[in-house]
Amino acid sequence: MAGAPFWRQNFPYIVIALIDVFAIGIGLSLPILAVLYGFGVGWWLVRRGPHVLPESLPETGGPAVERARIRSLLAHAAALAVVTLVVLVFVWAGAIPVFLDPAVDAAELGVPLLLWASQPSKIAWLVLLFVAGPLAQFTAVVTAGTLAFARTPRSKAGP
Repeated sequence: MAGAPFWRQNFPYIVIALIDVFAIGIGLSLPILAVLYGFGVGWWLVRRGPHVLPESLPETGGPAVERARIRSLLAHAAALAVVTLVVLVFVWAGAIPVFLDPAVDAAELGVPLLLWASQPSKIAWLVLLFVAGPLAQFTAVVTAGTLAFARTPRSKAGP
């Protein structure tokens, strides 16, 4: 499949990224649904997703293969978190100066008073949005992927 076009080689990842963008949009530009979506992505990447392993590794298993699969899971989780961060920055970039303006009250922006004062609450909201959201999604993908790794395959033989 070396001669296939870029979009064809990476079709599953493009679909994952597009669904992530839609999840952020459905969540009204908050990453709540994108974080929940991360659990499904993590499970899919380990159980059904395409595995990209170096050519020199044996297919039978072993520590080198497991390390490569774990690195692949971490790389995919980081890539999805970066997609989420880019979408959030794109959507919220125009509001950042308003959030940092001390003359604007947090209640006017609809920001909850997380820290009992207007300015710290607005800054905490931005930190939650740009740091905690993508980090929580990364954690969701890794957690679900780890659970999928830990799940023992069922025996094909009858009882």
